[in-house]
Amino acid sequence: MRVDEAYAQAREAGRTALSFEMFPPKGALTLEEARGIAGELAELDPAFVSVTCSAGGSGNAGATQDIASMIARECGVASVAHLTCMGLTRADLAEKIASFKAAGIENVMALRGDPVPGAAARDYRFAKDLVPELAAAGFCVGAAAYPEGHIACDDLALDIRYLREKQEAGASFLVTQLCFDNEAILRFLDRARAAGVTVPVAVGVMPFMSKQQLERMVFMCAASLPAPVIKLLAKYEDDPAALRQAGIDYACRQLAGLKEHGVEHLHVYAMNRPTVARACAAAVRG
Repeated sequence: MRVDEAYAQAREAGRTALSFEMFPPKGALTLEEARGIAGELAELDPAFVSVTCSAGGSGNAGATQDIASMIARECGVASVAHLTCMGLTRADLAEKIASFKAAGIENVMALRGDPVPGAAARDYRFAKDLVPELAAAGFCVGAAAYPEGHIACDDLALDIRYLREKQEAGASFLVTQLCFDNEAILRFLDRARAAGVTVPVAVGVMPFMSKQQLERMVFMCAASLPAPVIKLLAKYEDDPAALRQAGIDYACRQLAGLKEHGVEHLHVYAMNRPTVARACAAAVRG
């Protein structure tokens, strides 16, 4: 199933479209283990499950395709395969398109990806450069959005313009990078709509599991830490289990709050933890 079709079904049913993301770590997640995780996510009736990959099509790119294909075939849920343009040539993309088609993949998330040491931009410098070819090949194409701006762009207005360009290139839906501040998210959505972004925007929420993980995400994504999150870190710094639960609870409050403000599409970075996904689904669906 295509993501745009799944979103249309959710809207027709009058329910919030909730999706999840899982990742295939290099050498750490077998297809059988991924099958178990995906099966538990599918039980939560998501609009789709997206599967990440390494930048430049290296590392776990093959696992991305295999897991995305398995989710669609065996779980009856729309799946989205991530594809990064770092180091990609036109021949590489043509080969990837043919491979995705053969695997029955209908949805692709077009991303720039993190820079790869020693890898040049080659034929595709930005994610938006991938979108037209993927759309022309018949895929439902997703792209990334950044509530607080991309880490490499310090002009929020310019960042929104790039978002509009992804839509004009053929993106059918957008998924935001994690953000811990609902007020910032709602301001971003207002700016995007005012700028003419009309495709569905799924707001990404990530439950934090540890102080180290949170620090890594903040520096990788340029996400700000609201005072309530800093207070949780201070309160539970010496109690890892309590901090994990506090991170899940915070994400659940974020999701419930976004739904209350009319956000129709929500996306959870579930980190291969079905228990986290279940808690988040309960927060959204009561």
